[in-house]
Amino acid sequence: MTDMMDKIRFDDIAALTARKSEEFGPWSAPLEVPQGMVTTFAELTGDRQWIHVDTDRAEQSAFGRTIAHGFLILGLSTIIKNNADYTVVGHGNALNYGLERVRFVAPVPTGSVIHGRTRIVCVAQEKGGTMLTVGVAIHVVGSEKPSVCFDWKLLYRG
Repeated sequence: MTDMMDKIRFDDIAALTARKSEEFGPWSAPLEVPQGMVTTFAELTGDRQWIHVDTDRAEQSAFGRTIAHGFLILGLSTIIKNNADYTVVGHGNALNYGLERVRFVAPVPTGSVIHGRTRIVCVAQEKGGTMLTVGVAIHVVGSEKPSVCFDWKLLYRG
């Protein structure tokens, strides 16, 4: 977060709504997804499917190498989401209210570099606070097609 970042109060519905856009914002910083990260995720989650961890077998697959778990890339989205040029301030807490329309569109081969973009989809007064819906699209750098896309619901309360 820099001093140049716009600070918008969580209850300033008009200012947040003014940020709604059909277009995604700028790309986040790139992030490499190495085999070690994928292997660690496999161990943590128990999802040791060969396409994620067996590099020799995966070389013979249609992907030519192992691929990252979709849920790993989804988990890395917290880094992507925090790349916006604004920050929501003045709230007592912010709750991850959930995800909608999650799609694993294209694989992320291990060793790839990913980045993503966000946009505000919806702003509403709900549940005793402000519900912000943020669209997220994560891509392998250089790919027009996203690997993971979804809408993220965040509830800000005073």
